[in-house]
Amino acid sequence: MNYAKNILETIGNTPLVKMNKLTEDLPCLVLAKYETFNPGNSVKDRMALTMIEDAEADGRLKPGGTIIEGTSGNTGMGLALAAVVKGYKCIFVMADKQSKEKVDMLKAVGAEVIVCPTDVEPTDPRSYYSVSKRLGEETPNSWYVNQYDNLSNTKAHYQSTGPEIWKQTEGKITHFVVGVGTGGTISGVGKYLKEQNPNVKVWGIDTYGSVFKKYHETGIFDEKEIYPYVTEGIGEDILPKNVDFDIIDGFTKVTDKDAAVYTQKLAKEEGMFLGNSAGAAIKGLLQLKEHFTKDDVVVVLFHDHGSRYVGKMFNDDWMKKMGYID
Repeated sequence: MNYAKNILETIGNTPLVKMNKLTEDLPCLVLAKYETFNPGNSVKDRMALTMIEDAEADGRLKPGGTIIEGTSGNTGMGLALAAVVKGYKCIFVMADKQSKEKVDMLKAVGAEVIVCPTDVEPTDPRSYYSVSKRLGEETPNSWYVNQYDNLSNTKAHYQSTGPEIWKQTEGKITHFVVGVGTGGTISGVGKYLKEQNPNVKVWGIDTYGSVFKKYHETGIFDEKEIYPYVTEGIGEDILPKNVDFDIIDGFTKVTDKDAAVYTQKLAKEEGMFLGNSAGAAIKGLLQLKEHFTKDDVVVVLFHDHGSRYVGKMFNDDWMKKMGYID
């Protein structure tokens, strides 16, 4: 009989799906790496499991321990599923811009959730970075994950996501396009693909209010670039160790409005019910049109599921209030 011994064995081996209507003006073949097929409905299941297994192996995470992390929701879900199977407790710290659905889903799988203000400096004691770090120091028998600087994040994608994409495209991939938050996905996948073929181009999708694009182009960390933004899951006001800027060929920035509108377009024109960062990713890919030729095979990775955004990007009242639709 063919079955998984537990839910964690269903992580990975997600499909590649051809994009059709939204990319019909592009000369190339566009394939979506569709990560919502993971059991926690996001790409983050991959790195959550690898980070836990590595922490178990070197003794940072001990039996009966508490996993503590600052998360926009998806990494928390991946960690929580693994914690249920492996017998750990979870405390997650989130910024208040994240959707209510994300908070509720983490509670549904047994996690404790603490919500912090978004509009504060990363070093502010109220920020979700600071609160999660403090809880990690204060809680007995706990492990603070720190997905931003935990290089097991990149390792997970180097070992699984990258090889899957290479195999699924039979080595024909020419461009990889993905939103950048912690940096693990772009750095791990990008490193693997460039080792197979140094000519593969790796493009990051950034958002206005984030430091990545300017830092990549100038080497300057410009605090004037930092301001609150609506798009969830991509962009940062810090430089995570998982972002390997040498792997990345370039960034393009997508507005909050375009990310939200294209999140709806994916559902209504492609039948792809996906999260906010997928809207940013496909719009960013369209902005890169001049870089593609008829012989190119472009893979765009879609991170998470639309169910996490039904109160926001899939709610027309919210979209009108934000000025994103008439």
